[in-house]
Amino acid sequence: MVVTIQTTPQQTPGTPTRANVLPRVIRLGHSSAPAATPSGRLSTLGLVTVLLGAFLPMLDFFIVNVALPTIDRDLKAGPATLELFVAGYGIAYAVLLVLGGRLGDLYGRKKLFVAGALLFGLTSAACGFAPTALALVAARVAQGASAALMLPQALATIQAATEGERRAKAMGVYGAVGGIAVVIGQVLGGVLLTANLFGTGWRFIFLVNVPVALVAVLLAMRTVPETRSANPARVDVPGTVLLAASLLALLVPLMEGRSLGWPVWTWVLLALFPVLLTAFVVVERRGERRGEVPLIPISLLRLRGLKVGLTMAVPFFAGFGGFMMVMAVALQTGLHEGPIASGFAMVPMAAGFFAASLAGPRLLARFGSRVIVTGTVIQAIGLGVLALTVANDWSGINPWVLLPGMLIAGTGQGLVMPPLIRLVLSQIPVERAGVGGGILATTQQSSLALGVATLGTLFLSLGPSMGMRDALTLVLGLQFAATFLVVALATRLPRKVG
Repeated sequence: MVVTIQTTPQQTPGTPTRANVLPRVIRLGHSSAPAATPSGRLSTLGLVTVLLGAFLPMLDFFIVNVALPTIDRDLKAGPATLELFVAGYGIAYAVLLVLGGRLGDLYGRKKLFVAGALLFGLTSAACGFAPTALALVAARVAQGASAALMLPQALATIQAATEGERRAKAMGVYGAVGGIAVVIGQVLGGVLLTANLFGTGWRFIFLVNVPVALVAVLLAMRTVPETRSANPARVDVPGTVLLAASLLALLVPLMEGRSLGWPVWTWVLLALFPVLLTAFVVVERRGERRGEVPLIPISLLRLRGLKVGLTMAVPFFAGFGGFMMVMAVALQTGLHEGPIASGFAMVPMAAGFFAASLAGPRLLARFGSRVIVTGTVIQAIGLGVLALTVANDWSGINPWVLLPGMLIAGTGQGLVMPPLIRLVLSQIPVERAGVGGGILATTQQSSLALGVATLGTLFLSLGPSMGMRDALTLVLGLQFAATFLVVALATRLPRKVG
């Protein structure tokens, strides 16, 4: 049944306000029945469980960074295959996230969370036991696909099974977990690699996921309520194919072009990216006008807070992803630091991020989105301090010397990431929680992968000719400049964050 909700005469047709955009979203085949059908509220242990499920995929995007040199020596991977260890996971993850959210809306988010966690454990074991470099690449792609099945359910379950102040706090914690997982990934990777538990070397960074994923499955079955969309839509096959093709056309050549010498096919794919993206938008808009439920409702993106928040997320997360990879390579290859020292260089960033994340909800309630603006400025200061530190005394660089810049940058990031995630998700109707979570996670992961591809490629290309110090200083300087774009976008966010 299609429900048409009339706007008032005072509303201007086409004005992208929440009042007249949401009715069009609701009109897409949904009845006036409740948006979600939870069998209960999300308990504290249930919240911990879904956060654990969100933590693992984010952790594994970066945990491999500090192990890349060791994997290269052990499996004789070579530059192109080495980049695929990172790219294969990130691309599969980003491409399938929105589809994972839609499947959760359709079949039940708890079911998909459990299935995703089980597959994540199995594919992690496959990574740990991979006999060759190509087998590891294939296992990493499968691991990214399973993560895309699991992560959107965590966000959607929080939205559908919590409300009011509890939902706001849960969203804040989710944002904090996301940022800390990225930093802890490199710290934990260094610790596990150095510890060489059971003589497994780099393999244990994957094998450790197996028992954690099993714990998440057991806890989810007992503590997480089942939720789904009241009138779930069918999978949008044309939209899914076009979105996947668009992301692959952009990310694959950027990830692999440098190491392969930029063959013709990489330029062909990059040229196809805007064409495929335009086709995706046209198909989605046409489907929405016909009363269908597209993979990404284009009218939803007219909401000002959602549009500005997602736009801001691209340069913010791209810079974050590129920074983490570049610092890991610079510390290990340029300064010959061991994995554990390289990992612990990130601890001040994690500490600053965690402290800012704890203070964020109170600051957000009092000052609104000005907290996000302030956070971006603080992050820029941190990047500036790091660039000056590297430029002034490269030979004396060590984790202690980097501490001030890392701490300041991490504090700024902690004031940006959780509030930004909360703002974006607060704009999304609960009946589209899975799709909304998928849109946000896709933007986040695609941007992280884009940062690795662009800033990482630039750093690795310039390092041999310019030297590590100058290449790192240039990349940090570019990130510092790009932060001002993030600041400008942050000033356009709605002042009040829901």
